[in-house]
Amino acid sequence: MITRRRLFMVERVSALLMLVLLCALMGAQKKPPAKPIDLNAATFKELQELPGVGPVTAQRIIEARQKSGRFRRVEDLLAIRGISTKRLDALRPYVTVSPLPPGKK
Repeated sequence: MITRRRLFMVERVSALLMLVLLCALMGAQKKPPAKPIDLNAATFKELQELPGVGPVTAQRIIEARQKSGRFRRVEDLLAIRGISTKRLDALRPYVTVSPLPPGKK
């Protein structure tokens, strides 16, 4: 037979676990950037502010930029492993590509 005290403890532990889970879920949802981030100038930290972009994807974006040069259009992100058409559609409102400075090719 479960004693009243044991039942009370189980209820408290369950409530505590639910609270911890709720806090974790709320913390996991990122607030997207207020203005679009330039893919050619964004830092590692700025890239991680984008929805669906964590540290691994942010690093891949930076490495692609270093290896291949400037992004010419937002769709260039599709060449990066982990960025699908669906993810690109989610990112599109939050990213931009700055134009090439005059006199440079």
